[in-house]
Amino acid sequence: QVQLTESGGGLVSAGDSLSLSCAASGLTFSSYVTAWFRQAPGKEREFIAGISQNGGTTRYADSVKGRFSISRDRAKNLVFLQMNSLKPEDTAVYYCGTGRPIYSAYDRSSMYYYWGQGTQVTVSS
Repeated sequence: QVQLTESGGGLVSAGDSLSLSCAASGLTFSSYVTAWFRQAPGKEREFIAGISQNGGTTRYADSVKGRFSISRDRAKNLVFLQMNSLKPEDTAVYYCGTGRPIYSAYDRSSMYYYWGQGTQVTVSS
C-alpha cells in the first residue's frame, strides 16, 4: 500500500522559518511529480510548490515565490519544503501529494493520486 507522511509542522512567529518533510512508502517517489498544497479553515486546498520526478523542474505559487523552496532527496525517498519569512496568512494544514501532471497542471489538486494526512503550520503575528 502507498503511504505519504508529512512532518515538521508547528507553531512559529511571523518571520521565522520552518522545514516540512514528506516521506513515501509503497512507491518510488522519484517516479512521480510531488507537490505541496495547503488548506486553511473555510478555504479550498491551494497549490504551494511542485517538483518534477528528477527534481530538475520546480514551480511555485506567486504567494510563496522567493520565500519557500521545494527539493528532493532521491536516495532517502524524501521531499522537503523549506519555508522562510513566514506570515500569519501561511497558517494552514500542509499536504504533500504525488501524481503525474504536466507542468502546466502542477497546481491542480485533481492531478495527484496520493496524499498524506497533513501537518499543521501555525504562524502567530
